[in-house]
Amino acid sequence: QVQLVESGGGLVQTGGSLRLSCAASGIISSITTAAWYRQAPGKQRELVALITSGGSTNYADFVKGRFTISSAKNTVYLQMDSLKPEDTAVYYCNIPRVQTTKGQFQYNTWGQGTQVTVSS
Repeated sequence: QVQLVESGGGLVQTGGSLRLSCAASGIISSITTAAWYRQAPGKQRELVALITSGGSTNYADFVKGRFTISSAKNTVYLQMDSLKPEDTAVYYCNIPRVQTTKGQFQYNTWGQGTQVTVSS
């Protein structure tokens, strides 16, 4: 079974930077498509950034120019710069479809989330 483990969250001041990582275990090949979501208290989970095969990236308007998604082998990253208090949320990694080491496909896999808090 594929598992995703996020790390890199923490407390940072406005204007600061953090780099989130999402490491996948139990996969047979490199990650090609993945996304980062976030959920603030009392709000719905929202898409932050997406990377697809070939390296295409898409970003929510509220992070464009500040966040960068990338992937390497079994890890997906989210570089977050110029952080704002409104970026405070739990950040989740998601992989829509991935092949496991047993040769099966696993769909819609989520990590446990990592807390990002931006102080004003």
